[in-house]
Amino acid sequence: MVVLAAPKFQEEYSAKLPALALLTNLGWSFLPPDQALAARDGKFDQVVLRDVLQAELQKRRFTYAGQQYPLSQKSIDNLIAEICSPALNEGLLSANEKIYNHLLYGISVTEFVDGKKVSPTIALIDWQNIANNSFTFTEEFTVSRSGGVGSSHQDKRRPDIVCFVNGIPLVVIEAKRPDGNKGPTVAEGISQCLRNQRPDEIPHLFAYSQLLLSINGFKGRYGTCGTPDKFWAAWREEELTDTDKLVIKNTKLTSAKLDNLFGHRKPVDRDWYESLIAAGELSVSGQDELLMSLLSPQRLLEMVRYFTLFDKKIGKIVARYQQVFGIKTLIERIKMRKMTGGREGGVIWHTTGSGKSLTMVFLSKTLILHDDLKQCRIVVITDRVDLEAQLSATFTSGGELASKKDKSAAMATSGRRLAAQIGKGNERIIFSLIQKFNTATKLPECKNDSSDIIVLVDEGHRSQDGENNIQMRQALPNAAFVAFTGTPLLKDDKTENKFGKIIHAYTMQRAVEDKTVTPLLYEERIPDLDVNERAIDAGFNRITTDLSEEQKADLKRKYAKKGELYQANDRIQLIAEDIVKHFVENLDDDLNGQLACDSKASAVKYKKYLDEALALLPASSRFESTIIMSPPDTREGNSSIDEAALPEVTRWWKENVGSEDEKVYTRRMVERFADDEDPLRMLIVVDKLLTGFDEPKNAVLYIDKPLKGHNLIQAIARVNRLHPKKEFGYLIDYRGILAELDTTIGKYQDLASRT
Repeated sequence: MVVLAAPKFQEEYSAKLPALALLTNLGWSFLPPDQALAARDGKFDQVVLRDVLQAELQKRRFTYAGQQYPLSQKSIDNLIAEICSPALNEGLLSANEKIYNHLLYGISVTEFVDGKKVSPTIALIDWQNIANNSFTFTEEFTVSRSGGVGSSHQDKRRPDIVCFVNGIPLVVIEAKRPDGNKGPTVAEGISQCLRNQRPDEIPHLFAYSQLLLSINGFKGRYGTCGTPDKFWAAWREEELTDTDKLVIKNTKLTSAKLDNLFGHRKPVDRDWYESLIAAGELSVSGQDELLMSLLSPQRLLEMVRYFTLFDKKIGKIVARYQQVFGIKTLIERIKMRKMTGGREGGVIWHTTGSGKSLTMVFLSKTLILHDDLKQCRIVVITDRVDLEAQLSATFTSGGELASKKDKSAAMATSGRRLAAQIGKGNERIIFSLIQKFNTATKLPECKNDSSDIIVLVDEGHRSQDGENNIQMRQALPNAAFVAFTGTPLLKDDKTENKFGKIIHAYTMQRAVEDKTVTPLLYEERIPDLDVNERAIDAGFNRITTDLSEEQKADLKRKYAKKGELYQANDRIQLIAEDIVKHFVENLDDDLNGQLACDSKASAVKYKKYLDEALALLPASSRFESTIIMSPPDTREGNSSIDEAALPEVTRWWKENVGSEDEKVYTRRMVERFADDEDPLRMLIVVDKLLTGFDEPKNAVLYIDKPLKGHNLIQAIARVNRLHPKKEFGYLIDYRGILAELDTTIGKYQDLASRT
């Protein structure tokens, strides 16, 4: 008779033991804590398993004059000394980046062959031959705190599980029980990881970490060194089948592996585990899926090599699953050849706010390192200056453009220069606005038959239609064309028709479920205009005394069509007062908002009434706003040469922008919008900054503008970026767009179901 294992909810049984067994099934070798301590010379302040690293380095060979040679012991000692001395005096992130570069590119050593000095670069990890590496893990990995002064328990930390590649601790896992009394236990594990990275804790362990996991038996999330708690991510596996997962989960451990795993434990632990296995097939939990997906040796090395970035603004970034699988799918697609010899392309549909720009940088890095595609050149096409600047900055801060010179060489300053870059240049990465690209493709020198060109078109549906698309194809007949979009055009699947099929999709609904973006909270707040409408009607009746009822009704309809009713001062004043009230009552001081209105004239009126409403508040509650719009047409609306009679829009522009270049002004205001020291908290916009504007502090969009289709989805996504102080992105609707919003979301859900 089989005795069923009784459920146990301590973290040891619910989370840690299942994780240890699963890691063993994934190909990792368990080191009991005493052996792991011995491998680091018995020193709690040492985190690299020096014995393991030394054994791996002894297997390394370098080539000189066609012959292979082993490393000298001196070189091995120097390599170990280098890797065991993280530069924490420069900060944890800087130390982590230096270690990462050593892992990725190797370390140079000095050797002498037949009396001749050579300087080979030695790989710490064999990226090509995964089996030529050591994968070990241990539990209760005791580490001395850097701020500790004694040998007490308080002077040490014990991460639950640490995984080592060639003796280097690349993964730290915190395992928690599933029924914590203090709230979500996964969050508790994340908090513990963040605490342990502080300067007076155990940062010398995290100087090496590439993946950090928090698990609780049922689910888990992951991050990397320095990842704020809000940005720890969920994972959904797209390559392993359910059958694959069940096989991995239920593979029986050999007696030798069980002895190794439980030899240092109490017999009751092994008895419990064996009765659990004997009870029948075990189901796969969310924790299991996370471990299988990220910590199989092959996937871990992929994540470290291809899907990790250091960004100058954000810090260290590890890709989310949609970025990983989108790129992997795309790489396989690009490797495919058409009958003509050209490369295949397609559409990546990742909802706005889910990291599309970073996906393009991850792709660039993957192409550079990928053996089959590293010879390819990349042309990045955007349709707006601010988006081009954002993407080039992302590539630069992500390390794909190493210097100002690289960035300068990459930028297409004119259509003719771009034509030369495409036709005869050798720049690894080229950036161009679509207007310059369209100009270039009309020039005879802009012709390249190479199949080693990959054209990445951001939001390509907005500009690559008709003749432009034909010219693009003629100039680069064998290139792979890839469109990245957060909102594909819905009409006849237009984006897909121009660039090929949608090869990977990540929808807004899925992003909200994964907590990749902030959920949006919609509220309709149509202003109560009863009193004002009676006053307006009385005035209207006075000036239309001689008109028939039919003529009056017709005149009202004409006003409504032209939008005058929506621009009525009384209405705008009421909404402005409501906006101020909502903003002050609902937004944290660190968060900002946008007001989208239908015309420049409305924008100026809103600015006036917002300022009047704010003047009535205590100074501590006031906030600053400004208008972002294109320059007014000074030829219209003039009634006098007197400056006091200038049209309102022109006067506002003259008083607030003056002779400053509009692009410079906009950039300066956007920088203040993101600034914590000199905050500009509300941007009043007409058409600008409703697409491609990514500011995490942006938390509310007040809508007094008709929006439809993909333009509506783009606009509402301005407030879905993650921010530590932001629980929701607010959509406050003064125009009654709910029906249009429902219809549009339904259409995108239908497209997703067909993708």
